[in-house]
Amino acid sequence: MRLRDYGPVILKRDRAFLFVRIKSLPLHHYSKCNKMQQEDTYKTIEGISESIFTEKRSKFIAIALPVRTLGEIKTYLEEYQKKYYDARHVCYAYMLGAERKDFRANDNGEPSGTAGRPILGQINSFGLTDILVIVVRYFGGIKLGTSGLIVAYKTAAAQALEEAVVIEKTVDEDVAFAFEYPFMNDVMRIVKEEEPEILEQSYDMDCLMKLRIRKSFMPKLKARLEKVETLRFIDEKD
Repeated sequence: MRLRDYGPVILKRDRAFLFVRIKSLPLHHYSKCNKMQQEDTYKTIEGISESIFTEKRSKFIAIALPVRTLGEIKTYLEEYQKKYYDARHVCYAYMLGAERKDFRANDNGEPSGTAGRPILGQINSFGLTDILVIVVRYFGGIKLGTSGLIVAYKTAAAQALEEAVVIEKTVDEDVAFAFEYPFMNDVMRIVKEEEPEILEQSYDMDCLMKLRIRKSFMPKLKARLEKVETLRFIDEKD
């Protein structure tokens, strides 16, 4: 949502000063705007980061990786399991999606709840998503106990995340539509003013276009487009 400019109101003028009162939006307008913008943003990491943590001769190698799909996660897990084939445990946790509802934690042979859950806890503490954190353990000969394992996996994951560059991304939506060529200028005026990303476009007697824009800006974009003569939206699910 973009804030409307209400403009200044002149209250008093004298020889030296111009007194101005700025009209502001009611508080609930700001709250609504902030809420919408919070709902269509999320935090993830820019690239791969690693760290090494040692506790009682056990070595914990932690790797944080940006991911978007379960397929990517599977590929990375296979890659690191092969790379660290001689390690005692390769534990992990992941979080996917802007709503942070798709997640999993895996202990990979460690006592239940001592590895995957602490790793996932750090992902939650950093408020991240679209991320996979793998922690590889080389056993050093000394048992750490349940509480020791929890602290070790938590610390290893936290260190890898502290090394990562955290970025904020927007949740975007796509809209596809068709319109007749004579109304091209009307459509392009809206595109220029609203500044969506043009994903696809073709121009013939019946023009096709697909745009992408931040989720909170989509209602305004569609409201303007639907006023263009002959324009019809295309449901790509059909």
